[in-house]
Amino acid sequence: LPFQPERKHGPPECALEGNDFSVRLAATVLDHAETTSLVKEMYSRRGYSTDGIVSMPRRENTITLDAHDSEKIMGTLTVRLDSRQTGLLADTLYADEINEFRAKGRSVCEVSKLAVDPRFGSKELMASLFQLAYLYASVINRVTDAVIEVNPRHAGFYKRMLGFQEIGELRTCPRVNAPADFLHVELAYMTRQISLQRGRSNCTVEKSLYPYFLS
Repeated sequence: LPFQPERKHGPPECALEGNDFSVRLAATVLDHAETTSLVKEMYSRRGYSTDGIVSMPRRENTITLDAHDSEKIMGTLTVRLDSRQTGLLADTLYADEINEFRAKGRSVCEVSKLAVDPRFGSKELMASLFQLAYLYASVINRVTDAVIEVNPRHAGFYKRMLGFQEIGELRTCPRVNAPADFLHVELAYMTRQISLQRGRSNCTVEKSLYPYFLS
């Protein structure tokens, strides 16, 4: 990814810099506390339970990304790689669906704890979070498939903007005490869409986040 010579918003570890924000890896206890606070705030606004949301330090198979400016956190998401030791959070409800990928030798990750302050929820910011998540999963760790549990009210966003498809029936997620749809996307599909659409955010009306991705 291109780095600008002078960083406007963040410390040297930031990985991507936009016009009004930077995206970085949450690495410190304070970073994780801030991302957890944002997740709790955004979830509570939607009426979700936040009792099961705790701040956790970085694990070998998990990264948390946050978008921020010089003063505040604006958005966050977490990517968790599948492992024999810990599995995925989605195994609680959708182990059968995930095991179908495992049985075929596919490598799976899940996206969780996505929260964006609506005051700053631009397509550029969302695309930046998802592009770094894609790079971590697909390019660095050779993941083939991504899954996500989402409230049915938001499922259309992931289908329309990123090409996710529903693969599991509606169930209740105990972590937030809310209904959940189970969605999936092949990262090879994301690779193709990035190649076709990236950098075209000035053309027509976009119904996708991919035009906001970098090459």
